[in-house]
Formats: sequence, structure tokens, C-alpha cells
Amino acid sequence: MNVLMFTNTYLPIVGGVSESVQRLKCQLQRAGHRVLVVAPRLEGQPEHEADVVRVVALQQFNGSDFSLPVPMPGQLYDAIEAFEPDIVHSHHPFLLGDTAARAAETYGLPLIFTHHTLYEHYTHYVPGDSSRMQRFAVALATQYTWLCDEVIAPSESIRDLLVSRAANPDINVVPSGVDMQRFRQGDPEHWRRTLQIPAEATVFGHVGRLAREKNLEFLAAAVCGALLSHPRAWWLVVGEGDARSAMAETAERFAVSDRVVFTGRLQGQALIDAYHAMDVFAFASHSETQGMVIAEAMATGLPVVALDAAGVREVVDDGRNGRLLSQANSDAFAAALGECADPDRRAAFKREALITAASYDEARCAQRCLRVYRLAIARGGPFTHADDGGWERVRSRLGAEWHMLRHRGRLLRHLVQGEWREERPSWWPGGDSEREPKLPTK
Repeated sequence: MNVLMFTNTYLPIVGGVSESVQRLKCQLQRAGHRVLVVAPRLEGQPEHEADVVRVVALQQFNGSDFSLPVPMPGQLYDAIEAFEPDIVHSHHPFLLGDTAARAAETYGLPLIFTHHTLYEHYTHYVPGDSSRMQRFAVALATQYTWLCDEVIAPSESIRDLLVSRAANPDINVVPSGVDMQRFRQGDPEHWRRTLQIPAEATVFGHVGRLAREKNLEFLAAAVCGALLSHPRAWWLVVGEGDARSAMAETAERFAVSDRVVFTGRLQGQALIDAYHAMDVFAFASHSETQGMVIAEAMATGLPVVALDAAGVREVVDDGRNGRLLSQANSDAFAAALGECADPDRRAAFKREALITAASYDEARCAQRCLRVYRLAIARGGPFTHADDGGWERVRSRLGAEWHMLRHRGRLLRHLVQGEWREERPSWWPGGDSEREPKLPTK
């Protein structure tokens, strides 16, 4: 199978979506399939990349780590036609996600969309952040599902959320995978020696982008409170972002900054070794669709302390492989960290964490994704305009543009009129498009 993927984030960006796309690509290729990734051109990207097409992009949009792709249709469509895709897989509902929808419509190919992100938690990166902007982000992603033949949700709770928002009901749960064999093999002493953490210390850990939407203000207060209660404990923070300075200030306020260490971004074996240097993993984000770092932590045998949230509750089983707290109470969170670090309980937590992580093995997840591809092809049948004559090709591209404009126009009109709600509005979906199935009547 020839799989054409579109993503707004890719190497060298470190993040959940970028990692998810790279891992899926590698697993599909190992299984004998061809994959072509369309991604933004980024500073520091690999000099030579096989099976990747880079498009022009504005770097660090509005001061964030994100880029703003500006695809050049002529060059891109030449590459697509040469690749001869069987299916299109979009990893975002906008920017290159729009290009993915146009490509699928142009060539008559099934379109798959993975809903990786709760975009309403990221509107602070856009000028004019407001409740209306958050509603627009929800509506944009929900509306995009109706352009697709199949939708992938990384977790059961995200599937349920999409259903409640009147998304396309053809939703399949496929988590992003973790290389279990690789994550099990790490050096627990490397970072302890490098950072001069005592061998006998209990190490609380965190991995991720240090960004506002990750609820790091609460996490810092909770973990620093735990450090006060456990004078021989340390906190190892892996990642980089604007919230780092505020986290460091919290450590100073609690007078524990000498036991809080930041490594910056880590990848590959350095990241795996950092997980193995930890004893308990701490996570407080409410903006995840899966929380891939939780699965990575469990793949190294770490119990996890987290707040109950979408994408987290499927992985953390309270009292079995960690603690899942229903309330954001920093004292309770600190106590849970101490409980999971207790040597008498850690062995049982580790055993269950490894069992949980096995279900997220990336080879198994890639096979589940392949089943979604085959389902979409079987339902609609692969058909391509790639071999059409010049006029037919132009006409199909114009049809794709009209299809996108009509959907976006309808969305914007009703948002401006204030009619969008997180339930099925009377006008949703449009109805005159063959790619917009009707919702079942309850």
C-alpha cells in the first residue's frame, strides 16, 4: 500500500504528533508499505530525507515552536502523482490538513484523519485568543471529520468527546505506539552521574514540552511540595519551553531548587536513559488526547501519578499502575508521588505498568491503523484521477477547492452568527455533499 501523510509538525520538532507520525511511518515501512510524508520545511531538519517532501513554512509562528506551512501546489502535486498513493492520512485539520483534503478529493482517494490534539487548549498561540476562538478551534476540527472517510481517535475518551461534538461517527480508536523493546533498555545511572543526583535518591520525573497548556504551574507546586516532604528526593524535568522559568521560580519559592534539574530536550537513547533514571513519573496535563509520554514512562516500568483527564484515564489505572487523581489538589498529588515511590509498592506498580505499556507497542498500533486504511478502501474503492487527461485533472482540483470553500464558508457563517454549540446544530452537516454522511437518528 502507498500511504500519503500530511503533518504540520515533523523532524526536528520534538513532540507527540511529530513522534507519532515518525513511528507510524517507520512501522508501515517495516511491514513492506511505502510512505510519503508531506511536512513543513524547518530549521535544523535532516539534510537528506527519504520519503519526505518539505514545503515552504513560516518558522516559529507568533513566537511558538510551531511553523506555518505554505504549500506550493504545482511542485507538491507532481510529487504526489509520482508517488501514486492509495490513501491519504491527515494528522491535522488545517494548513497541511487542508492540502490533504484537497489531494484526496482531487485524486478520488480515501481520506483518514487522526485527531491528535485538543486544539481549543492551544488558542493562546493565536492573536486574539478568546472563547470564540476556542469555539472556532472545536468547530474547525469537528467539521474537518466530515471531509474524511474514517477518523482515528488516540483514546476511547477522545472518541466519546468527538461523538458528543457531532463529529463523523466513523471513528476508530488507535493509540500512538511506543517501541517497547527499545524503551525497556536504558541506563538508570547515566543521568544520575551526569547531573550529580545521589544514587540513593528518589527521583520524580516529567517529560514533555514545557508549555502553558500542560498545566505545569500546578505540577511544579505539587512536585516541589513532595520534595519538601521527602528531603532525599529530586525532580528530573526533561523538555524545553516558555514555562521552564516559572517552574524554576516555583522551586526557588519552595526552597528546593538545588534538587530540581532541567535537561532540556532529549531524544533517542538519551531520552530513554532519562526515563530509567526516574522512580515515579508525574503528569498533570488536561490537554492530551493520549499522553504518549505516559505510555513511554510505563514502557520503562515507571508508575505514573496524573490528573484524571481525556487521553490519560485509559492508561493510568488508579492503584494498579499508578495514581489517577480526580481533583487538582497539590497536597494530594504530592502524597500520591510519595505512595508510588514507596519501595514496598514500587515493584507491583512496575509490573502492572509494563503490562499496560505492552498494549501500546508500536507494531501492534500500526497494524490497527492498517486495518482502518483497508476499511476505508473497501468501503469506497480506490480510484484515482492521477492518469486523467489535463482538463479532467484541472476540473478535479477545482472541485476540491470548491468543496473546501463551501465547508469553511458554512462553518464561518454559523460561528459568526453564534450558532455553534458542542452538540449537533440543526444545520449540521450540510447535506449536499456525497462525503458528508448523515448522523444516525437517536
